[in-house]
Amino acid sequence: MSGRSATSARRAGFAGVEGAFRHFGGTTDEVLLDNDGGLVTPHDRATGEVEFNARLHAFTKHWGFRPRAGATYRAVPKARTSAASAIKEERDRGRHFESWSALEAHLDGWVRDIADQRVRGTTGEVPIERFWRAEAGALCSAAGIPTFEPIRELVRKVQADCVVEIDSYTYSVPWRLIGETVRVVIASGLLRVSHAGREVAVHPRRTGRFERVVDPAHFAGVVGFGLKPRAKSLRIATPSARLRCCGRCSNTSDWSEGAGDGTRSSDRDFQSA
Repeated sequence: MSGRSATSARRAGFAGVEGAFRHFGGTTDEVLLDNDGGLVTPHDRATGEVEFNARLHAFTKHWGFRPRAGATYRAVPKARTSAASAIKEERDRGRHFESWSALEAHLDGWVRDIADQRVRGTTGEVPIERFWRAEAGALCSAAGIPTFEPIRELVRKVQADCVVEIDSYTYSVPWRLIGETVRVVIASGLLRVSHAGREVAVHPRRTGRFERVVDPAHFAGVVGFGLKPRAKSLRIATPSARLRCCGRCSNTSDWSEGAGDGTRSSDRDFQSA
């Protein structure tokens, strides 16, 4: 794993653990972690000996828990398998989501209304009932503990489409700053952009993937802004909705969805005429 990938994975892992602590309202004595390259340095499969990196040690000290690495090549946890099954169900229905946040909101609802309410085969109990009966009281309070992530200060150049890119997300800034260099500070869940000592943009930090965060006020005065673009959505494709090229063209704009016969819509219209 490259240094940049390891850093991104570590940040995502820390955010996931912190999010779990805040969601359940407390911390645990121990946390089982994956053998992620951003967290674990070496892991001896024969002896089971693990060495965690310094950043993880600082994180565990901040939150007050003991880390434990899962066995290498261990089967994925049940919760992850269940979440993957939920996504597969939506894919099979051909469900559309307007953004990554919409997909996350849907999965939050699935966890709350379905996964937490059904009897688990491993325990014979409803998860949410077991949590409140036997687990919630064992958590240590997380109240008053700030996020571990330190303040990040970055320098970015405003792109031609009036955005700055941070960790695969893009955030808008006033269009008059195109081509200018700006300072970005990330702290407490907010991303603040300043130019020449003046704050010019504030956005909530996103946690999805490849999202575009736009403040319409940043485009005030731009000719054509506000015209509704052609809607784009995140689609979980079904096998019957795959696009297949006829082999005679390079333009996919008129490929047929769900045809399955490798012809374009215009070709079928001609053949049926």
